[in-house]
Amino acid sequence: MMTFAIKKVAARAMFAAACGLLGTQSAWALLPIQHWTEPNGARIWLVESPGIPMVDVQVDFDAGTRRDPAPQAGLAGAAAAMMSKGVRGDGGEPAMDENALGEAWADLGASLSASAERDGFSYSLRSLTDAGLLDRAARLAARQIAQPAFPQDVWQRERARWSASLKEAETRPGTVAGKAFAQAVFGTHPYGQRTTPDTLARIEVADLQAFHARYLQACRARVSIVGAVTRAQAQTLAQTLLSRLPASDATGCAPLPAVPRVQALDKPAEEKIPFASAQAHVLIGQPSFPRKDPDFLALLVGNHILGGGGFTSRLTEEVREKRGLSYSVYSQFSPGLDAGPFVVGLQTRPDQAEQAVKVSREVLARFVAEGPTAAELRAAKDNLIGGFALRIDSNRKLLGNVVNIAWNDLPLDYLEHWTDRVEALTAADIRAALARKLQPDRMVTVVVGGSAP
Repeated sequence: MMTFAIKKVAARAMFAAACGLLGTQSAWALLPIQHWTEPNGARIWLVESPGIPMVDVQVDFDAGTRRDPAPQAGLAGAAAAMMSKGVRGDGGEPAMDENALGEAWADLGASLSASAERDGFSYSLRSLTDAGLLDRAARLAARQIAQPAFPQDVWQRERARWSASLKEAETRPGTVAGKAFAQAVFGTHPYGQRTTPDTLARIEVADLQAFHARYLQACRARVSIVGAVTRAQAQTLAQTLLSRLPASDATGCAPLPAVPRVQALDKPAEEKIPFASAQAHVLIGQPSFPRKDPDFLALLVGNHILGGGGFTSRLTEEVREKRGLSYSVYSQFSPGLDAGPFVVGLQTRPDQAEQAVKVSREVLARFVAEGPTAAELRAAKDNLIGGFALRIDSNRKLLGNVVNIAWNDLPLDYLEHWTDRVEALTAADIRAALARKLQPDRMVTVVVGGSAP
């Protein structure tokens, strides 16, 4: 009867949320971000968004794949995959397997997921804000965050499934190209590590338990909250979510070991890998910059013009439209806590790969040397500023932006001034930023496809 009652409450609240969503105004950028630190050391960022009775929460820890031991690459990802596979019993609370967990979340009309990215390990909670439902969701999430069961038989099953998937991926040229590119750009740095069946075979349940105990502590948490909750409710929610994690002593969390810095490339490198495929996969690039770098917006706009703006970009014009060398070509910066990759990517016929590489390099070098034209800059600004509202037009999208601010220690008013800062950029600003960050004569080029030379 209790389960049925919960389902009825959840259904009513979900209907109210859907109705509210239809009438919500897109004034997200005007919502202020509140920030404070809890007594347990957890740092909280909150946006009160009362439009619909829902809340989205992300809890982040500095425990991403860059902290995986090289022989056990994939450890963080394995821990994330196992977080939904059961929780341990605790006192009067019985253990729950993955089926029981799934049913419990379905009954609440809520969800919790875990993920491991390059820099961070995250939990994402979505729930209606009905007091009873949210409290139950938070308490269930707290168990799942702090007391994962890591059942041995399930890990063996998941490891075998993941290993088979990795082996199948190695039959695709895109996978081969990405792996070779990462190793060439980052060398032995953790950003260049890739999970393999061999590294997975070295991960045991004890390693998952040790990972959880080492990195997931309340004092290390960064909690971002967006939704129809007050600050007091957000504090209660954050405290509940972290309540079962180990508490630090009076001195706080011990510092984590430093991760080596990404090193710049000192010379160009080219790798051609034979592969029986209809298309050659081409990747050209280098390490770029950390996300908190002050050049970020200038490089965002510059990359939009170079290859991030779709069919209006320079690379598309020169590689696709004028020469027909590729259906699509792109460029992308992926900054992180350290210098993530900059990459130019395309696919082309193997017999055209050499020409496509040559043209792409020429376009890149010329753009870095000369910067954008006035017309290109105006069009890029109009597109980015005009599309800004679409980046924050839902709680979940807004949460992503708040997480970005929290994770990279950006100013709380970062979103408020984003469009003004983009509008203020000049062609000289962009050219100078490109010159500081990109070295076209020292980039890695990887071509996968075609026969052996």
